Amino acid sequence: MMMLNRRELILVAGTTLVAGCSTSTGGTADADAKRREIEAAVDNAMAELYKEAPGSRELVDKARGVLVFPKVVSAGFVVGGSYGQGALRKGGTTTSYYSVGSGSVGLLAGAQSKAMYLLFMTAEALQKFEASQGWTAGADASVVVANLGANANIDTKTAQQPIIGFVRSNAGFMANLSLDGTKFNKLTTL
Repeated sequence: MMMLNRRELILVAGTTLVAGCSTSTGGTADADAKRREIEAAVDNAMAELYKEAPGSRELVDKARGVLVFPKVVSAGFVVGGSYGQGALRKGGTTTSYYSVGSGSVGLLAGAQSKAMYLLFMTAEALQKFEASQGWTAGADASVVVANLGANANIDTKTAQQPIIGFVRSNAGFMANLSLDGTKFNKLTTL
C-alpha cells in the first residue's frame, strides 16, 4: 500500500473537492445563468455583512476592490477541502469572477458553509491580486482577518491593513482564523 505525505494528502483532497464541485458550462446561456446566480448571492452576502458588522459599509466604500464568496463549502473526513465561487467588485460593479479553494488534513468530520470577504484597501494590493495567475493568501500577500469586538465593530488596527478579510458562518463572524494557504483563481469560463 502506498503512503502519502501530508502535502500529497492535501493536494489529493483539494483536487477531489474541486473536481466534485466544478461544473462545465455548455454555452453562453449557462455562463449567463451562472453569473446571475453568483451576482444574486454576492448581493445577499453584502447585505448580511452590512447588517451584522457595523462599520463594514465604510470599509467597503474605502476599499479599492472587494472579493466576495457568498458560499464556501468545507467538507471532509480527516482529509478535507473547501471550494466556492464569487465576484470581484470595484465601486459596487462586478469586474470578474473567481474561485477559492483550500485543502486540509486533521481532525475533521462533516461539512459547513461560510461566506468570505476580502477587502483590498490599497491600489497596490488590488493590482498585485489582479495581475496574478493564481493568488495564495499568506504567500502572495498577508490577509488580516477582521477581529470583531463584542459589539461587532472593527478595530482600528485592522482597518489600516492593505487587505482585510471577513469570514462569516451561520453562527456569526469567525475570529482567530487564518486564510493562509487559501488559493484564489480567476474563472475564465464566466
